[in-house]
Amino acid sequence: MTFDSPDNTDGSAGHEVPEESPAPAPPKPRDEVIGTRRGMFGVSGTGDTSGYGGLVTPVALPAGTPPPYGSWFDAFVGTLRATLKGRVIAFDTVIERIVVFRDELTLHVRREHLVAVASTLRDDSALRFELCLGVNGVHYPDDTGRELHAVYHLKSITHGRRVRLEVSTPDADPHIPSLFSVYPTTDWHERETYDFFGIIFDGHPSLTRITMPDDWRGHPQRKDYPLGGIPVEYKGARIPPPDERRTYS
Repeated sequence: MTFDSPDNTDGSAGHEVPEESPAPAPPKPRDEVIGTRRGMFGVSGTGDTSGYGGLVTPVALPAGTPPPYGSWFDAFVGTLRATLKGRVIAFDTVIERIVVFRDELTLHVRREHLVAVASTLRDDSALRFELCLGVNGVHYPDDTGRELHAVYHLKSITHGRRVRLEVSTPDADPHIPSLFSVYPTTDWHERETYDFFGIIFDGHPSLTRITMPDDWRGHPQRKDYPLGGIPVEYKGARIPPPDERRTYS
């Protein structure tokens, strides 16, 4: 009895050729640890008034995300890159890093290019971020050289998208260009961020305190601001210093 054998040029008759294994996924960037927080609020040098003094938590910032970013983010970044190039602005010198975290896109922008980037995002027809929803301040005392951050939330009504711009500045030179000329709605938002964090928005038409009295010293939402012992001139009220409060340790 004879059998016809199939043509086979690689000598693998009767055996299935295994498929090639997919290339391993690139390693996920590690978060940038900039400090350690002890307790619930990171208070040091005083008694534990919260009951959470045993907590030890690393303070970490999300690492830069390599492409592809997923969702509509890749097309957006490509359009922004091409538009800035058309304005003779090098993308890599304007954007420090791109972070995709919890399905949200954040562009870390160098402060000297903030106005140019915001104008591009507003005016380009393929981008059209017409609205700035607000400005937030953040204080990272251990993030040396970029202790103060300002975060702008932009909304594209045309395309139904949101993007975040984040700008950092050193505590020794807390200046960031104002976006009032691009988004007039940032008027009071920048004033509030200045009031609470001490970030100076250059070019703002009236950068004065908005909540605290004009002669108030310090900026209450900074991490180095004392928690108590400051006389409050309101019906004789006064916040006691931490060492006079009840402690749990």
